[in-house]
Amino acid sequence: MKKAEIGNVIEFRNGLKGVVEKVNENSVIVDLTYMKNYRDLELEEKTVVNHKNYTVVEA
Repeated sequence: MKKAEIGNVIEFRNGLKGVVEKVNENSVIVDLTYMKNYRDLELEEKTVVNHKNYTVVEA
């Protein structure tokens, strides 16, 4: 499993994508406004994702 770094784009939970803003010991904080349909999904602007639950899409 490759850990994400700040600025990486990750994919998690059924195709959601976001940009990593902070890397913690067990998780990353992700900015979801990266997605074009962000407003349509009515999601919070940021979320926390465990390292086990994402894949790095763009480094």
